[in-house]
Amino acid sequence: MRDEQTAIALVQLDPYARASKQGGAWMTSLTPQSHLSGEKPVVTNNCNQTCPVGDEPSLMTWDEVTTLFHEFGHDLHGLLADTRYASLSGTNTPTDFVEFPSQVNEMWSWDPSVIAGFARHAITDEPMPDEMVANLLAARGFGQGFDAFESYAAMLLDQVWHQAGADELPASVDEVDDFEQAALSRFGVDYRLIPPRYKSCYFSHIWGGSDYAASYYGYLWAEVMDADTVAWFGENGGLTRENGDKFRREVLALGGSEEVMAAYRRFRGADPDPVHLFKRRGLL
Repeated sequence: MRDEQTAIALVQLDPYARASKQGGAWMTSLTPQSHLSGEKPVVTNNCNQTCPVGDEPSLMTWDEVTTLFHEFGHDLHGLLADTRYASLSGTNTPTDFVEFPSQVNEMWSWDPSVIAGFARHAITDEPMPDEMVANLLAARGFGQGFDAFESYAAMLLDQVWHQAGADELPASVDEVDDFEQAALSRFGVDYRLIPPRYKSCYFSHIWGGSDYAASYYGYLWAEVMDADTVAWFGENGGLTRENGDKFRREVLALGGSEEVMAAYRRFRGADPDPVHLFKRRGLL
């Protein structure tokens, strides 16, 4: 926004892949919001979509759509921050809460009313046909067992790496595969056809000083809260301005300035109920 009286934040969008760019997608807080310093938030949204070539448009896969929504959920956590201290602003929360707003926002990419606003043909500008939307939503439940298994295996592998004693860890690179296999076997998740989401040497979430070390399970807890929040919206009239303001005011704006679960209980009126995640995954 150009009007200084109405501008609240700035988003820098970096959507396309390039040779010098790492893979994946992420949000970065360049300037955290702070009433103490008077700083307004500046955040990035980084993805790896295919660059347009010539006059041809850059078309997005559905995975790229949901990824963009996910990362913008992180952006909203930073953009809508309303705290005194920068150290408690936006995504400066416990790790298993960081992924919660992003996963909530990702779920709106599946809402038919939201799809109608953005899913349009690149050439004709026609909206996605209702039949195609219905098929997309129906296919959403396919492979949920596979997705859950590979994720849980990665979470368990993370725990083993960070709980093992020094004498139990691999002494050389050559021993890593055997260590990983033993860890997966211990929990009964060494199913050859469904490997963990990340092999140990590619598990960047838990290495290199990452905040996710020994905390990769946070994605699952965040998903429980996200499904519970989506259920709350459904129980209270859906995607209304009033509901959005409540979520912004009582969850997103607070960052880590309050104990996050106390804030969530105040917003929801109860603890997160895992039943909503089971329903989403088709496991009931």
